Amino acid sequence: MLARVNAQRGSHMSLVHTFAGNPLDRADALRRDPEWVARAIAAPDSRFLPFANLNVLLNDAGELCWVSGQEIARLELGTPPVFLGCQHGIAHFAQDISAVPDVQGLANAGRLSDCRMAAMTLSTAESGIVAQARAQIDWHRRHRFCSVCGANSRSDRGGHVRRCDACGAEHFPRTDPVAIMLVIDHSGERCLLGQPAGRIAGTGFYSALAGFIDQGESIEEAVRREVREEAGIEVGAVHYHSSQPWPFPSSLMIGCLAQAQSETITIDPAEMADVAWFTRDDIRAALAETHDRLKVPGPIAIAHHLIRAWVDN
Repeated sequence: MLARVNAQRGSHMSLVHTFAGNPLDRADALRRDPEWVARAIAAPDSRFLPFANLNVLLNDAGELCWVSGQEIARLELGTPPVFLGCQHGIAHFAQDISAVPDVQGLANAGRLSDCRMAAMTLSTAESGIVAQARAQIDWHRRHRFCSVCGANSRSDRGGHVRRCDACGAEHFPRTDPVAIMLVIDHSGERCLLGQPAGRIAGTGFYSALAGFIDQGESIEEAVRREVREEAGIEVGAVHYHSSQPWPFPSSLMIGCLAQAQSETITIDPAEMADVAWFTRDDIRAALAETHDRLKVPGPIAIAHHLIRAWVDN
């Protein structure tokens, strides 16, 4: 069954998930030049995307609200912007404006929006920019001090490095890899979904199993380990499906389809409220939002596309 699903990979190889599809050229060679970065920040045509407490600023049309460098300078923030990249020769930056009590004075400002909610209506390209910007701003907020010596660190290379002048250490933005997998039984007619322990327990919401990839662990090993730990199911073949940046705070979701070698579920209650097998009919109804008990993730999440890749095969 997994081979049949995998044979359809051509139909989704061009799939671009929400938070992917960033159109900006990240211009690594340019951001290494501090003089170029300074000129780009001061350039009248450069564009700045404001964030406040990790919420993105949208205009009245619900699109990303880009403002000028002059607008940002007027706020006297003292926090350097993060260089995102270039498009059509124009530099684009993200700017943390959390210290500003009222953003309505900015040109074309509509409202601040949670990035998940914004991504549901933004274009794929704009959601990709949000993913990069939110993750990097959050990283700077969390990593103000050197993890080697504890001294204050500073932003460098347009915000893609934090440098410690006390000990000379360089710190780079982190991406945490997560394996997320749809497990299919030997008949090919059931898939394994779980409900994490916590606030969604008992809601009827189930998703693909997932977990962080450990150091020194391959993707395939992580898939097998996580499924064994969370559900007690042994997994054989593992095939890559697609990936999705998930900037909450800085994960990369690595989507896989996996073949179960056993069927008896043994739940880890510390991790999961429930794990169960669901039939194709169950999943079709859940995707159509007509199932009386089961809910599954919407199109913003890679889990939705893993589930749909299987059920539509």
